[in-house]
Amino acid sequence: MRVLIVEDEEFLADMIAEGLRRDALAVDVVHDGRAALEKLRLGAYDVLVLDRDLPGVPGDEVCRHVVEQRLLTRVLMLTAAGSVRDRVAGLGLGADDYLGKPFAYEELLARVLALGRRARPALPPVLERGDLTVDTARRQAFRAGRYLPLSAKEFGVLEALVRAEGGVVSGDDLVEQVWEEHTSYRTNAVRVTLSKLRAKLGDPPLIVTVPGHGYRIGGPE
Repeated sequence: MRVLIVEDEEFLADMIAEGLRRDALAVDVVHDGRAALEKLRLGAYDVLVLDRDLPGVPGDEVCRHVVEQRLLTRVLMLTAAGSVRDRVAGLGLGADDYLGKPFAYEELLARVLALGRRARPALPPVLERGDLTVDTARRQAFRAGRYLPLSAKEFGVLEALVRAEGGVVSGDDLVEQVWEEHTSYRTNAVRVTLSKLRAKLGDPPLIVTVPGHGYRIGGPE
């Protein structure tokens, strides 16, 4: 899942980003509305965590852009103003959800994950493929009942492959979904992560390399 955080309080933005990355999400961060618009023009995001009170281009304008351009990005709006009127106004702009400051990180994470599921084809939060179970809400994975101690990136790659339901996912697509900006498939990060993930999944092998195309979940054809 790819998330864009737009928050002018740099400490808060970094804190949110660190938490989401720890929970296996790919996160980009900007601190003003103009930079947010540029990011949205250049890349696809599942969820936009958007401070309403931004300098320069306000959060309201960024939200309107998402709606007017019919982006698939879901918007979680943040603000220090937590009255009912403020929440209604934010939702009226097209935001999908609203969270007042201060907030608990656990609640923000739950809302981001819920919005991310809505940004994609509908799938249950717990995905099962054979003896593999991936709990996208709790960020946990099991094989044949055995807990898999995955890193954030390993979990992100596994989730992306399982969500493809047997389809092939290219290395570039994995980078887009799991890594932050400025990462390239050519950096070898995907291959290294896949190697470690395969080792933790154990036998029989679950991840198949499709030469020239990418990777998929399933046995050999």
